[in-house]
Amino acid sequence: MAEIMWGLATSHVPSIGAAMDHDKTHDSYWSPLFDGYAPARAWMAEHTPDVVLVVYNDHANAIDLSLVPTFAIGTAASYSVADEGWGSRPVPPVIGHPALAQHLVESLVDDEFDITVAQELEVDHGLTVPLSVYCPEPGEAWPCPVVPILVNVLQYPQPTAARCYALGKAIGRAVASYPENIKVAIFGTGGMSHQLAGARAGLINPTFDRMFLQAIETDPASLAKITREEYVREAGSEGIEMIMWLVMRGALNDEITRITETYHVPASNTAAALALFENKDSTK
Repeated sequence: MAEIMWGLATSHVPSIGAAMDHDKTHDSYWSPLFDGYAPARAWMAEHTPDVVLVVYNDHANAIDLSLVPTFAIGTAASYSVADEGWGSRPVPPVIGHPALAQHLVESLVDDEFDITVAQELEVDHGLTVPLSVYCPEPGEAWPCPVVPILVNVLQYPQPTAARCYALGKAIGRAVASYPENIKVAIFGTGGMSHQLAGARAGLINPTFDRMFLQAIETDPASLAKITREEYVREAGSEGIEMIMWLVMRGALNDEITRITETYHVPASNTAAALALFENKDSTK
């Protein structure tokens, strides 16, 4: 039986990837963020999963905005890295896990989630930056296969926080029913508070972010009750990405252990954060 061992919540700001790609992580602007990543990276390097589920959003690179699925899962054997306008990131292609991905699709559809299947997919910074946060020096290949799980946080109406939390719980059940004995990690990506355009461009709300960072561990159900309008009002138009953290949290057990966290403002006009949780065995 498969088991989710740990969950990672992390921002996926594209400039974080650029800082790594261009050897800027020790610059005065970036070092506070990357120093904060160090404890999580050390812990994750000692707890390597067999497969990673990455919950993220495409940024109109692989999915045209004329057709945006609410939830989608990649079932391919591999995923090339998207060219987002300045060339593909110098990171390895992403290897998929078609068997687990197809199992997730079937289980979630049976659990009354309407899942779009992506049999071909290019992956952008929403997925590759979290992988680089996890493994900054992958060499020729990432440490393990990846199943991409896409959430629409760009085009209204986005799924509610409650629906994302419920999706996470359904993913947890689906992983537990997978017959192969594998260790799984799940990433919830995006956020924290930020707005990139409009009258409130540059908005950051540390008070809301700190509340969210605490509640994601101890009271995720309260975060699931927040409306999409309140997420946008408090965290900005792009801050609604934080609902993807609830997919990760829902997939974990009720009782978890916080390994480490970090919070930094700003990272390219964004409040950037990381929180790492070990899943507790609910049978003990």
